[in-house]
Amino acid sequence: MSSPPPPWRWQTLDRATDLDPVPPAIEERRAQHWCNFVLWRPSRLPGGCERSVGTLRREAPPGRIEAEGRTPWSDANPCGYRTEILGGGRRLRLKQFLYDWAFPAADHPCLWGSRTRPAEIGAGRVVWLGTDYLGHRAASARLAGTTVELSVLEGDFTDEEIVALFAGLRPAVPDAVPRVLATPFAELSYWARHPAEMVSVPTGVFHFHRRGRAHEGDWVPSQKVVAFLTAQGVPVTAGEFTAQSAAAFGDGAAVRELDVVYSAPSGGELRLTAQRTGGGRLAFPPQRDKHPATAEVTDLGGRPLHLGYLSAEFGACDAWWQHPDGYDLRLLGSAGTGLGRDAFLGLVAEIDRGLQLAGRAQVLG
Repeated sequence: MSSPPPPWRWQTLDRATDLDPVPPAIEERRAQHWCNFVLWRPSRLPGGCERSVGTLRREAPPGRIEAEGRTPWSDANPCGYRTEILGGGRRLRLKQFLYDWAFPAADHPCLWGSRTRPAEIGAGRVVWLGTDYLGHRAASARLAGTTVELSVLEGDFTDEEIVALFAGLRPAVPDAVPRVLATPFAELSYWARHPAEMVSVPTGVFHFHRRGRAHEGDWVPSQKVVAFLTAQGVPVTAGEFTAQSAAAFGDGAAVRELDVVYSAPSGGELRLTAQRTGGGRLAFPPQRDKHPATAEVTDLGGRPLHLGYLSAEFGACDAWWQHPDGYDLRLLGSAGTGLGRDAFLGLVAEIDRGLQLAGRAQVLG
């Protein structure tokens, strides 16, 4: 039996003041070692187009400085990679990063608020087509946990060209893929490792009372996650998903939630949030957030289950329910060919059956 791959480790800058004033042009293979995510390289380009060498925004500790490309809404300095593909009066941008301050909104945060449509791109993966927050024709996919966003800057690209571009993305450093996937979210996440200001963002089909700007999140050491969740009465597995990170969020006894991150070998993700009934920011019954989706109420062991999804075939799904031990729960899922409505409901039922919260979930106060 082969041993598991070693966790992924990457280079970072020591101080925010070390950030490049302008992100340097670095080809993907060299840039991968500065990224806390799998970096993807196009292998097929739209007709008449060529690819520029991408630019790298390096990771640095929190701090506000003048640097092109850094986020304007937080003191955080996470890494990211940007590539342009252009030719014949057409131009688009690819942006890659780890969306790690919350669960990616409906699995395609840059398309939030627009009506989206999914397309398969192989290996169980899905790309979403729609309009981004700047009004540009756009697309988004999560590949091995990496958020890859496309925005058309000039001219026009057909759906077929965009889908083919995403289907042709290949890892810049293939050996990095199993190592990144084997590394717990808490060790990859910038916000789990640094006391940076939080970013208030939507997360799914239903509205979550978003966390404020003050830093939150007490993350459990990775080697203690299984023992911690077992003691809390929370299942460690669901289908092919295994819990690999957990954190408590809140302002003390008044508001407190437990977040659990489950991952699959393919890079798919589930995010479970649990709170004592009325003791956190999950408000029942849930209200729809401002994104086109389908919502329904179905049955879970005689209790109402509020379910939302973008596609019955592919997800992404959002489920809210209440446990008889006196807990409110929410499960979010990434999109994929095996994560549509029915498969997701099976995961919800499995997690619900495995919960043994009565008298055990002490972290929720």
